[in-house]
Amino acid sequence: MTNQRKPRGPYRKSAERREQILQAAYEAIDDYGERASLQDIADRVGVTQPALTYYFPTREDLLLAVLERRDVVGKASAGVAGRQESMVQGVAASARHTTEHPALAKLYVTLTAAATDPESPAHGYFHDRYQILAEEVTRDFDQEQRAGRLRADEPAGHLARALLAVLDGLQLQWMHDPTVDIAAVAETFTRLLAPRRGLVPEPKQTGDD
Repeated sequence: MTNQRKPRGPYRKSAERREQILQAAYEAIDDYGERASLQDIADRVGVTQPALTYYFPTREDLLLAVLERRDVVGKASAGVAGRQESMVQGVAASARHTTEHPALAKLYVTLTAAATDPESPAHGYFHDRYQILAEEVTRDFDQEQRAGRLRADEPAGHLARALLAVLDGLQLQWMHDPTVDIAAVAETFTRLLAPRRGLVPEPKQTGDD
């Protein structure tokens, strides 16, 4: 088996620097939201603003990369809970991740709304994001249906889109009213996806038994 070679020299250093900048941006926005400036982020890494823009030419590029990082971290949290417990707990973990990082949640909601404009620099990103997420959840739900752990009286693709809509909607409601326990509501919705009993009528008794 051939070992994959890791980047060396300037390529490796460039990748490491980009990762440092991205992590610094993630933490800065997590702390201060969109008020975090490019200079704040550059200071955290110890680079100049021109050096930062070498890796992320525009602020929008950096913000979208931060949202990608948020997705990765959120999926990891949900995946661990889902494997160790259940799909219900996985969805709840995803909702809890939202409430634990309010500034990142606000950034997501703000950019999502702006990206509905086809002229927005983020339009393509969110279009592709929703498409990919819907496909991933549909595949997972299809497997759950085949295993008998998910209601099969509705298409997996419809259930997947419904779940994504619920999570996004709960996120928006929570931003208006932080007392809404979106993890608990997400659990309730996920339980509604459990296999439904009694959908097929039981054979009628003839009285001859």
